[in-house]
Amino acid sequence: MDVLAALYGNAVLAWALVACGVAQLSKLLIVLVAEQQWRPGVLLETGGMPSSHAALVSGVAAGVGWQVGFDQPLFALACTMALVVMYDASGVRRAAGLQAERLNAVTAPSNPDQCPHPEPLNTNLGHTRLQVLVGTVLGVAVVLLGITYHGFFGG
Repeated sequence: MDVLAALYGNAVLAWALVACGVAQLSKLLIVLVAEQQWRPGVLLETGGMPSSHAALVSGVAAGVGWQVGFDQPLFALACTMALVVMYDASGVRRAAGLQAERLNAVTAPSNPDQCPHPEPLNTNLGHTRLQVLVGTVLGVAVVLLGITYHGFFGG
């Protein structure tokens, strides 16, 4: 079987990627409403509301469960991997972002004209638990609705 055709026919992967894209696009709208700024760069950033990582992995897990059964080892694997990714996003990556905030504060020079300082570290790395929860619900909803009502893009 042609690899591209197989990938195209994989409804779980396709709809999980759609869920990830919807989450990223919603970040653009949230920034527009909350901060009243048009920042297309947010589409390529990590962190923020909702978690696109959570949307992707929870969508895959839900789709696998929906297609092969929630009592199957493949669903257990997908679910376990999703939980690890979501825990990492709200735990380790979030902690790294908070640490970057503190390091930026410590390394900021008192007189920027006399002392050049390094580029500030990226602080928007992880997610709050709410951001992960919203991404998870979004991912599951998009994938299950997509697979249930449209197969793969209406096919």
